[in-house]
Amino acid sequence: MEQILGPAVPSSRAVLRPIGIHDVVISDGPLARWQRINHEASIPLGLEQMEHSGALPNLRRAGGEGEGPFQGYRFQDSDLYKQLEALAWEHIRAPEQAYADFTDQAAAVLARAQRPDGYLNSHYQVVKPDKIYTELEYSHEMYCAGHLFQAAVAAARAGIGQSLLPVAERLADHLVEVFVTGGNDGIDGHAEVETALVELYRLTAERTYLELASKLIDNRGKGLIKNSGMGMLYAQDHLPVREADTPVGHAVRQLYLEAGVVDVYLETGDESLLECSVRRWEDMVATKTYITGGHGSRHDGEAFGERYELPPDRAYSESCAAIASIHWNWRLLLATGHGRYADLIERTLYNAFAASTSADGLRFFYVNPLQRRDDLVEDAYLGRRREWFACACCPPNIMRLVASLGGYVATTSDDGLRLHQYVPGTVEAGGARLRIETDYPWDGLIRLTVEQAPPREWELALRIPAWSHATVVDDRPAQPGDDGYLRLRRQWQAGESVELRLDLAPRLSHPHRRIDAVRGCVALERGPLVYCFEQADQADGVEVDDLALIPDAPLRVIAKDDLDGVGRTVLIETEAAAVVQPRDGLPYTSEPSATSTRVTATAVPYFQWDNRDGGAMRVWTPLA
Repeated sequence: MEQILGPAVPSSRAVLRPIGIHDVVISDGPLARWQRINHEASIPLGLEQMEHSGALPNLRRAGGEGEGPFQGYRFQDSDLYKQLEALAWEHIRAPEQAYADFTDQAAAVLARAQRPDGYLNSHYQVVKPDKIYTELEYSHEMYCAGHLFQAAVAAARAGIGQSLLPVAERLADHLVEVFVTGGNDGIDGHAEVETALVELYRLTAERTYLELASKLIDNRGKGLIKNSGMGMLYAQDHLPVREADTPVGHAVRQLYLEAGVVDVYLETGDESLLECSVRRWEDMVATKTYITGGHGSRHDGEAFGERYELPPDRAYSESCAAIASIHWNWRLLLATGHGRYADLIERTLYNAFAASTSADGLRFFYVNPLQRRDDLVEDAYLGRRREWFACACCPPNIMRLVASLGGYVATTSDDGLRLHQYVPGTVEAGGARLRIETDYPWDGLIRLTVEQAPPREWELALRIPAWSHATVVDDRPAQPGDDGYLRLRRQWQAGESVELRLDLAPRLSHPHRRIDAVRGCVALERGPLVYCFEQADQADGVEVDDLALIPDAPLRVIAKDDLDGVGRTVLIETEAAAVVQPRDGLPYTSEPSATSTRVTATAVPYFQWDNRDGGAMRVWTPLA
């Protein structure tokens, strides 16, 4: 059987089988652009930062090379591991000898730093050698190990860095010896190692890695994570995973934990794990998800808030949370075959995730708010995008997902080929080769041509997004099945084609009445894209924060081949009232005192904001 070169390759228990990054060529459109700037700009920047940020120097010091103090946070090693994973997936997509060379050099540094017993963590080896595994509530020791495991799996599947996998296996064996054989019931306060251990098991068939992942998940909710000062909810230690009904605490930790929960289900068949994860997913989507697909409404603890606590201006919506959400949803999609998970991947990908990176690929958001006022005091998190961060978990994480995007486009099953995301290019799997021609997401027309077909009847399944209310296939109205897919089954012949047209009519979306922060407001969407009103696009004298949209006003679509600072886009114009109230005394009155002027308001896709003037922006806008 051909090796699947992708980030998650579950056992035969999965309903859908992933295909490799190399099996999908994304030739045009926003995703191709992201991959190009990732290759040309972001990854080179990241490689430079591995030296400047201390990630590589710290590990050299752990190996007895170099002098000077430890640099950065206790989880600094993980930046390098995510960068190595990005290189591996990018090497599959667009091979570069430099990627293999860097990976070999980094693997050599790691091998020299690794202790004889397999332990590897530069912070604890350099700064706190007497505190190893005694501060798991905030040490990130297993978290860093998890990212190393994922990097090693990626490198092995990419055929580079052959010496990286042995380092990862020695560390994994050490963890097994301490936490399985040795009976240590400690749990890392930051979940991530669980999903990574399962993937390492899938690659190596070493079952003790799966056993450790299962134990770490089963031990949550027993008070085994010591108090880090943030409370039990922060690290998801308040309830056993099978009893918890809603995501809580640090959003990234919760979402990585969920990916691990589904991974363990896929390898063990423990239905209770899938059931509880789906239950939390349903609650999260209904009550704790931003319209952009972002998660985490509180800066305090980078956390999920209460149900319907979704303030736009104080949205944390961390870039890493968007990535972790995509990881979880992908595993749920493989486990169940239901299109709702692909829908959320698309929403998150084109909005919360895509907004994280500047148009030139050189600056990044850590936090992704849905509103910025014009008098915002700029800081490291809420201001403009930044080239790098002291806590740089997001940039290399972004790079590894962009490099692996081809792996999230389509899957196979015993019945045929299933398309989850629409991109121009080709998909090849299961004896079939499909050419996709589309200008998506700017246009809803998708032409699919079968260039090669297996000599039997097979099924082409097409995801119909929940937002497409008037879908047409070959000029006939079409409705998806209960799982969100339209199934076309026949004995296909080379040269046959299908035209799918999704409904990209602009629409106003209203919030749930319990989301107090945006009650009385609407958001503008078109296809998978959420829009925002940014100051740069408004007429002189019209302030974004004074806009009130006029109900039932026409929504005009305006294509732009090259908007300054943004690139290609599609704008939406509509009629609005510019409402101005006098600044006289308290900002409260017993009688309405506002005056309004009719104006034209222009919206831009949310993912393209903050590439120009750095002024005000809002996704949710009051109705006039």
